[in-house]
Amino acid sequence: MADYQDEQATPKLAFGRWLLTQRDRGDWVDGIADAARADRTFPKNGDPEAVRAHLRSQQADGDAFAAIDDAEGDWMAI
Repeated sequence: MADYQDEQATPKLAFGRWLLTQRDRGDWVDGIADAARADRTFPKNGDPEAVRAHLRSQQADGDAFAAIDDAEGDWMAI
């Protein structure tokens, strides 16, 4: 019988922090990640909804929200 007590789930990196690490992907997430790194008010510890709220407050265009949707899917897969 396997002993699972030693296995602990590692906490998932916050979506905002994960997005900041995305570079040279070759897709449109690159652009939103670059913008996030340049934005001193970006919610680094935010979940996808906090990032969307921030984008709304910045009056981002629809492409930015589409990029966040794609990024969220990738983040959820890890």
